[in-house]
Amino acid sequence: MVNQTTIIIPNYNGVSTRRPQSHLLDECLKSIFNDKITPVIIVDNGSTDGSVEFIKTNYPEVKLITLNENTGFCHAVNIGIKAASTDYVILLNNDTIVKPGFITALYETIAKDPRTFSVSAKMLDMQNPDLIDNAGDFYNALGWAYTQGKGKSSKRYQKETPIFSACAGAAIYRRSIIEELGYFDENHFAYLEDVDIGYAARLRGYRNIFCPSAEVLHAGSAFSGSRYNEWKTDLASRNSIYLIYKNMPFLQLIINLPFLLIGFFIKFIFFCFKGMGLRYLKGLIRGFQLSFTPSARSRKIRFRVRYLRHYLHVQLELWVNIIRFIL
Repeated sequence: MVNQTTIIIPNYNGVSTRRPQSHLLDECLKSIFNDKITPVIIVDNGSTDGSVEFIKTNYPEVKLITLNENTGFCHAVNIGIKAASTDYVILLNNDTIVKPGFITALYETIAKDPRTFSVSAKMLDMQNPDLIDNAGDFYNALGWAYTQGKGKSSKRYQKETPIFSACAGAAIYRRSIIEELGYFDENHFAYLEDVDIGYAARLRGYRNIFCPSAEVLHAGSAFSGSRYNEWKTDLASRNSIYLIYKNMPFLQLIINLPFLLIGFFIKFIFFCFKGMGLRYLKGLIRGFQLSFTPSARSRKIRFRVRYLRHYLHVQLELWVNIIRFIL
């Protein structure tokens, strides 16, 4: 198992003290090496807080790749994946603490079926570990990507279940399929890139699974206080348009257009109440602009008749996921 799995951590200013006398990156690495001796690659995205020096001094066993600037989540993890030589890669945020058995549970789940592309861990709220932070991601016909179980009791999520896509904050991926799909799309920079690659895998008939026995504590916005901010709103709204352009063929787009218009209107009203309505609209415009670039066209998934049943299955799920979101 150890020889078949590599943990990849994209890092940006991970040793900045966000809690008194505590570095989250340090806690993350300690928990990994307490669980299993597994190869770890850290791709540092131009940190300015001493992360590189800290890693070199305290964790010499880690393979460290340094970048001169913050190139975004997608570029960083792609570099890490290409540097790995194992069949599977675990992507892990630097603000997580893995629980014992985390690596083993992910590996055993994905290894059971060659059609499984990714397995998402049970991410628990670090401030309140009884609550779910993420139990896999879903996407619906309103154009909304959402987290399963956010803020709900972790006891409700004890079964292995299919999901639309894995959350790349703590998930294992089959590297051969990542290569087949062309790696994470760096046009995203960050946000929705994991939904995008999970979507692409589904269109080829692969599966994404939630594994309840792979537990990890996640700090996230609970410590940063930035669940909603202008930069994230701009980037996520931009990527929401690009995600649709890239993965939906024209006929499917027409079928879903009434739902999408309703979904984007509701989101606009929501962000107006947050004082970021204009920022959200500007992000949508940037999404359309991105979709017409040569880079975006080259990444668009071309419809293939042999994948028709997968498109039909995904479309049905997009409708069902509206109901799932409401319930």
